[in-house]
Amino acid sequence: MAKILIVEDDEAMATALREGFGVEGHEVTVARDGIEGLTSARSNAPDLVLLDVMLPKMSGLDVCKQLRSEGRDVPIIMLTARGQEIDKVLGLKLGADDYVTKPFGFMELMARCEALLRRVEGRTAGVERYSFGDVTVDFKKAEARRKGKVLELSAREIRLLQYMVEHRGELLTREQILEAVWGYDQAPLTRTVDMHVAKLRKKIEPVPDEPVWIVTVHRMGYKFCG
Repeated sequence: MAKILIVEDDEAMATALREGFGVEGHEVTVARDGIEGLTSARSNAPDLVLLDVMLPKMSGLDVCKQLRSEGRDVPIIMLTARGQEIDKVLGLKLGADDYVTKPFGFMELMARCEALLRRVEGRTAGVERYSFGDVTVDFKKAEARRKGKVLELSAREIRLLQYMVEHRGELLTREQILEAVWGYDQAPLTRTVDMHVAKLRKKIEPVPDEPVWIVTVHRMGYKFCG
């Protein structure tokens, strides 16, 4: 049984989701606006958040951004009625793990939630601490230091680095990285990986434009060489 937080202002949708997840045996909390959802996510420690994009008081995108800026890595699935690629890209860029476009089937949503929860459970058995060059990362504490000074890494950057470290020396395609770190694997959004790799390089590489740790494999993907 998982603790599911549903942040949805549409009463009929919220009720249907609450009843559906309840029947499946999950513990469900519902918030009706962005501020209430943010407060609940902070205080109730859910295992997964279903977060509508369009919310009163505070948008779902802003809620997601705030949670990630606080270092909270709870899995987040965005619910959007727009279906526009820019919203999907922005949501993933801000730290969402997946998105579902309304209208959607409940069984599809449940399958995505279960797959995401399994991926999160699998990550807990990974590398907890690793050092390369002048960088030391404690993945369990989500802390990184370079030459003893704290690095400001986002929750997504920590997860990206951990995945690469756990598969060091292997060629990782953008699709593999999206599936493992974002829980999403469609090709149109693979540039999301490039953007996050570029940000991460600026923080961990001696010379970001000449990377030695996260190396690009031309037209294929990336390889961590630590």
